[in-house]
Amino acid sequence: MKTFMDENFLLRSECAQKLYHSFAENMPILDYHCHINPQEIAENRQFDNITEVWLGGDHYKWRQMRSNGVDEYYITGDAPAREKFQKWAETLEKLIGNPLYHWSHLELKRYFGYEGHLSGETAEEVWQLCNAKLQTPEMSVRGLIKQSGVTLICTTDDPADSLKWHQKIKEDDTFDVQVLPAWRPDKATNIEAAIFPDYIKQLGNVSSIDIKTFKDLKKAILSRMEYFDQRGCLVSDHGLDYVMCEPASEEEVESIFQKGLTGQPLSFTEIAKYKTAFMLFLGREYHRLGWVMQLHYGCKRNNNGLMFTKLGPDTGYDCINNFAPADQLANFLDNLASADELPKTILYSLNPNDNAVIGTIIGCFQDSSAAGKLQQGSAWWFNDHKTGMTEQMTSLANLGVLSNFVGMLTDSRSFLSYTRHEYFRRILCDLIGSWVENGEYPYDEKALEKIVKGICYNNAVAYFGFDLEQVNFNNS
Repeated sequence: MKTFMDENFLLRSECAQKLYHSFAENMPILDYHCHINPQEIAENRQFDNITEVWLGGDHYKWRQMRSNGVDEYYITGDAPAREKFQKWAETLEKLIGNPLYHWSHLELKRYFGYEGHLSGETAEEVWQLCNAKLQTPEMSVRGLIKQSGVTLICTTDDPADSLKWHQKIKEDDTFDVQVLPAWRPDKATNIEAAIFPDYIKQLGNVSSIDIKTFKDLKKAILSRMEYFDQRGCLVSDHGLDYVMCEPASEEEVESIFQKGLTGQPLSFTEIAKYKTAFMLFLGREYHRLGWVMQLHYGCKRNNNGLMFTKLGPDTGYDCINNFAPADQLANFLDNLASADELPKTILYSLNPNDNAVIGTIIGCFQDSSAAGKLQQGSAWWFNDHKTGMTEQMTSLANLGVLSNFVGMLTDSRSFLSYTRHEYFRRILCDLIGSWVENGEYPYDEKALEKIVKGICYNNAVAYFGFDLEQVNFNNS
């Protein structure tokens, strides 16, 4: 029997162990997509207790606590922090086979030096240990980032955002990790949302443009894109139900936009036509600016109406959607590619059944402008576990060039989540190691080093064009 989560955790072969410990383990982290708050980095927040770090805003954990019959009072309610932690500990011990069990214990090991396992019985011990450690300087937000080996972070930012916290971080020469904005224009995209008219007014105020027409909106967006570009933005991101392609005339789009401005009801087709026009406009501008376009899709959100009314979005009531028309995705990309205006693009579907679809579509639009110009993104959200990551990388290897993959992203609101990169790297090395051990790829140490270090870090440095140095070979 193997020791629980020892140094060779998830590394089932001698080759996997060699790849991880020699090449992957000490690679830096490039967090090109996350949801952490730049204000907390600027102010170097110090957390009061482990509940703040672990349970504040973590809907992954909230879902499992609900599945364990825990009352909402201990999840998002006003229960004391110690009681919330106890309920989480009692839930965690039941999560055999769940990635949260692995993530939680990786975090306890790496940041708090705890080698045991968290349960209802050990909760007090862990509570005391973690809270004492959290008061030390190395456990501040910046301390956590630095000890995690992070070189650059891209946050998720609305076009109307002032980006003042990014500027404060940039001006602070005591912190050398780059924190850059990432463009997330979902509020301008979602014309069907009740907040759309008010948001357009807000966007107009920030850009000093009175937005009365779709043309005005594009002017305002261009103004804000220039603002973001000047502050180091190189990445966009979109949360879409699906990638649509419903072309329409300028007159049709204008008519639809006018209805959206006044909050009139819109048909499914009208919404798709507006979003198509807006997304194609953005795609062209991303190509012009040299930004990477990330498309996240395949999620059905806010399914529990009662709890949405009580708690709002991003509280653990989303699920995988199975509506993702491949023809529309391909047509959308082709519309941009046909005019030579397709930017570097990363596609993430929440539905793992889309792996092969994405793998075959991206192969239609690769070219010499970049290695892996179109990427299949890392296994996302409900798929960022051992099975999901293995299936995503296996599918990518079957249909494309795994060696060009830009690898893992944190996609988290927690500063302890950088251990997810370790989790990913162990799974990556185990997968590649299994192919080598099975005689499917030679034990060519130089080639394997290049592949592993590339996927862990170097590919992303090259792909996004960040001001970072790649890690040299034989310099682990």
